[in-house]
Amino acid sequence: MILKNFYTVVSKEEVSPEGSFVFEILINPEHEIFKGHFPGNPIMPGVCMMQITKDLVEGITETKLFMKKCSNVKFMAIINPEKNKKLQLKIRVSKDSEEDYKVTNVTQFEDTVALKINALYTLKK
Repeated sequence: MILKNFYTVVSKEEVSPEGSFVFEILINPEHEIFKGHFPGNPIMPGVCMMQITKDLVEGITETKLFMKKCSNVKFMAIINPEKNKKLQLKIRVSKDSEEDYKVTNVTQFEDTVALKINALYTLKK
C-alpha cells in the first residue's frame, strides 16, 4: 500500500458472486497529503482516490496490479476529509484475460457520488 495510514477499511461485503463488492473506508484527515493539498482547506487528490481503488482490487484479486488503461474517469464531487471521512466504494471486478482485470468503481460519501471509473488492470511484472 503506497498510501500508508491514509485510510482504514471498516467493512468489505461481497454482494454478488460475479465479483461485486462494497467497501466502507475511513479517511485519515491528519495524513500528510492533506497538509499540502490544501493547507486550511484539505481536499482529497484524485490520484489518491484512484490509488484506493487499485489497493482494494489488489486485495480482492490477491495479486499486485498495474493500471493498463483507464476510461470514463469522472471526478464528480470534492472530498474534504474533515467533513467526509467515511466513503463507500462499490467495486466490480471481472477477468478480462489471463492477466487482465476489468474494474468499475463508484466512490461516494452519503448520497453524493465523488468518483466513477472504469479501468483495466494487468498483473504487475
